[in-house]
Formats: sequence, structure tokens, C-alpha cells
Amino acid sequence: TTLLAMKFIILTFVRTSELRFADWTEFDIDSSEPLWVIPAERMKMRRTHHVPLSRQAVNILKEMQEFSGPEGYVFPQFYNRKKAMSENTLLYFSNRLGYAGRNTIHGFRSVASTVLNESRKWHPDVIELQLSHQESNKVRKAYNRAEHLDERRKMMDWWSDYIESLMVSTDAIAIDEKQRGNR
Repeated sequence: TTLLAMKFIILTFVRTSELRFADWTEFDIDSSEPLWVIPAERMKMRRTHHVPLSRQAVNILKEMQEFSGPEGYVFPQFYNRKKAMSENTLLYFSNRLGYAGRNTIHGFRSVASTVLNESRKWHPDVIELQLSHQESNKVRKAYNRAEHLDERRKMMDWWSDYIESLMVSTDAIAIDEKQRGNR
């Protein structure tokens, strides 16, 4: 379950607390436009946050449903499904993967922002909305209520395909290295 949570947080680039306390009632994964609606009281900025879900994210959720069931926490503790995953679980997992001191879980949000901005495929406002960052311009903040869900959905699909392509590439590299080592 920790591996699935790690993959999910990379695909959605939400904050760790948003993932840890995710409840099945917040998800619509069976529609043609799957969506996670995080309630305002669980958000840092105290605003409801909409997270369009890619095919890859939905597949992870369906796999988690087999473990955690159709209600309660999506990513519960392994031994007590009635409790949310510990706040350090993902960090410890990342450390065991060799990232200790080099990356934090929150750092995946920076990676996503950087890659999406450098791709020049997405408007910076759309990226900031997906990161649930607050508008710094007070006038824009007061008047602009746009969600840009259609563009964000396309962006999240692109991001998930990009991440998936990296995983396939690293799998190929690992296989190639194993084969060279066996010669």
C-alpha cells in the first residue's frame, strides 16, 4: 500500500496530508471524468480543491479499494485500516529507496511544477491551480474563480503518461544492466 500511495502522490502531486486523510467519499472514479474533491477543511488554503484523475491514478485507486474497502481512508495504516497512514510512512519509504537527504515527499510537487512549466504546454495559472497555490495578486484573487478543469485534466493525463514513460524507461535500463551483469 505504501508503494501505491507513493505512486499516487507523484501522479497527483497533492500534499502528504491531503493524501494521508483521503476518504473514499471524496472520489468519483467511475465517471468518464474521474475526480477527487478534497474538502476545504482538509486543505492548507481552506479552499475546496478539485483533482482531475488520470487513468493511472484511477487504476491505483481501484487497486487500493481491494485492500482498504469501499469506505474510510483510501490509504490507511497497514495493520489498522481505521487509522490514516502515518505522516512519516512515505518519507521513510523514500529514504529506503535511497533518497534520504536528497528529496522530500513535498519535493515531488516541485518536480511536477518544474517539468510542467518547462514543457511550455500548460499555462502557469493552470499549474498553480493544480498545486492548490493561492493567488498572490489580491485583485485577481478577488475576481477570478476559474477552475480550468478541462485543461487541468489534459495536463494531469499528460503528466501521468510522462511519469509512466519514465517508469518504463527505468525498467528497461534495469533489465539491460542485469543482462550486462550476467555476461
